[in-house]
Amino acid sequence: MGYRLSVVAILIHSAGLALAGQVLPTSGPPGGSALVMDNRFDGILGSGDQVSIWVLGLTEIPDRPISIEETGFIDVPILGRIRATGLRVDELRGQLLDRAKQYVRSPEVSVRVTESRSRPVSVVGAVNNPGLHQLQGRKTLIEVVAIAGGFRADAGHSIRITRRVEQGTIPLPNARLDQSSQVSTAEIALKPLLDGTPEQNIAIRPYDVITVPRAEMVYVVGEVQRAGGFVLNEQETLSALKVLALAGGLTQSAAAQRAIVLREVSGQSDRVETPVDLKKMLRGAQSDEALHAGDILFVPNSAAKSASKRALETAIQLGTGIVIWRH
Repeated sequence: MGYRLSVVAILIHSAGLALAGQVLPTSGPPGGSALVMDNRFDGILGSGDQVSIWVLGLTEIPDRPISIEETGFIDVPILGRIRATGLRVDELRGQLLDRAKQYVRSPEVSVRVTESRSRPVSVVGAVNNPGLHQLQGRKTLIEVVAIAGGFRADAGHSIRITRRVEQGTIPLPNARLDQSSQVSTAEIALKPLLDGTPEQNIAIRPYDVITVPRAEMVYVVGEVQRAGGFVLNEQETLSALKVLALAGGLTQSAAAQRAIVLREVSGQSDRVETPVDLKKMLRGAQSDEALHAGDILFVPNSAAKSASKRALETAIQLGTGIVIWRH
């Protein structure tokens, strides 16, 4: 009997050493697990979503769900205000974990989405306010682009829609299914969309990605009436005379015979400079010059002896004072 009591005493003593310095939870997270994450919700959190948060050792955090505010934040007792919109569940948990370390030595944190009300859609590219936006009710493509601030002047001639397979098919004839990534994609021409073609203005669904590529352009700067960038639309080239006409023609002080075209060439850091005589082209004494995407047509002043190619390239790259013209 004494032997048995000694064994029991040793076991109790060993268990006590193993538990020394540890805080035992008085209650577990919602759902009864020591560490719970809602693996069913794999989307992006947004305003209106409700999350249940549990941190081992911080009983001040209520059991009830916390709603994500319209501003995108959640207000968690002790841990403070944290931006939740745009994050996945594991990313939000990571931020909560970092803050909990200020109060608990080895915190355990769980995050569960108890109600999903957000319907995020991404709009990227040549729009005025790119990023993640929330769908409120049924919205068409034009309406979502308007939420994103509208198209920029340098928007290209088409829009690409990417949709998850579980959200259904894109109702367009050119929709393509990518089995490897489980998404479908489709291209929408910008002009018919803006002209009000109803078939192009499709309904947007949660988690769609709307991509508006930047247009290919040629530039004309110097002694012309309307300097700037001219969108190529679906054309691969514009002739020098066509660009000159779009630019409103030459000024009285233009040195048309000393114009140059600056062109990027693969493998070279500097643009190649090609002289063009616009005066001869206008008389029909010289063939027209085809301008490709990214080309810069520079028309110098008759009083200037030379032009700074580096300054021209820098101005185009930075978009300094460059006006975009569509035709």
